[in-house]
Amino acid sequence: MTEVTLEYGGRRQTAQLDEPLSIAIPLQFDGAQPNHFGAPRAHASALKEGGWIGDVVAGGSVNCAQLTLVPHCNGTHTECVGHLTEDQVSLHDVLRGGLHLARLLTVTPTRAIDTTESLDPAGGPAEWVITGAALTTALAAWPGDSDALVIRTLPNDATKCHTTYAGAAPAPYLTAAAATQLVRAGVRHLVTDLPSLDRAHDGGRLLAHRIFWGLDAPSRRAADARRPFGTVTELAWIAPTVPDGWYLLDLQIPAFVSDAAPSRPLLYALYPHD
Repeated sequence: MTEVTLEYGGRRQTAQLDEPLSIAIPLQFDGAQPNHFGAPRAHASALKEGGWIGDVVAGGSVNCAQLTLVPHCNGTHTECVGHLTEDQVSLHDVLRGGLHLARLLTVTPTRAIDTTESLDPAGGPAEWVITGAALTTALAAWPGDSDALVIRTLPNDATKCHTTYAGAAPAPYLTAAAATQLVRAGVRHLVTDLPSLDRAHDGGRLLAHRIFWGLDAPSRRAADARRPFGTVTELAWIAPTVPDGWYLLDLQIPAFVSDAAPSRPLLYALYPHD
């Protein structure tokens, strides 16, 4: 058994490093999978070279698949400020690895008509949003400081693992006040089960993303970002059996030179140290 003990807020906590909990959606190529923004579905096909095929069932000597996917739209993924900039910023350079102290919070969306917070101009009164007030309440239930935050939204069931998010506002999105609250709370690494922090069709404003990375409109220069160290992980799946509270977060990504990549966020539960 491998464990780590840490101190924060005057308390000693222990995590078992051989008991990771993945909150990524396993991506089934050509199978049931989440999808956003009308992107092509993640697809796998056997590599072919002359008369050779990389498929044992089809008579090949080995399985060798060619994978096609859109990281931003085909499942759990992590992105960096390069998502918004003309500069080619690589997630691999921003996210160097390591464990992050994290809080897992459950938040209930609000109808847009029921909040006075600033909304996307294209939004309608019946759309669902995550408000700054809701985040403030959720954070107050687990006081302290953490550089990572995991947000689970309600309702929450396993259909999130294969939902097709179609239309202008197919899922809740953050108000400007909610994004601002994340910055005030010192969140560097955000993980959420939403397909996007912003409304799907918002005219390219991406206000919540811009607030999180500190990149004021209309700039598309990475050098202008005040929080270029931040990462956003979307389309996670946090099962109802995973309780709110304190965790260690390990954001695992492949070494892609890209602004986003498929990811596997792992949580390690923290327990009071004996």
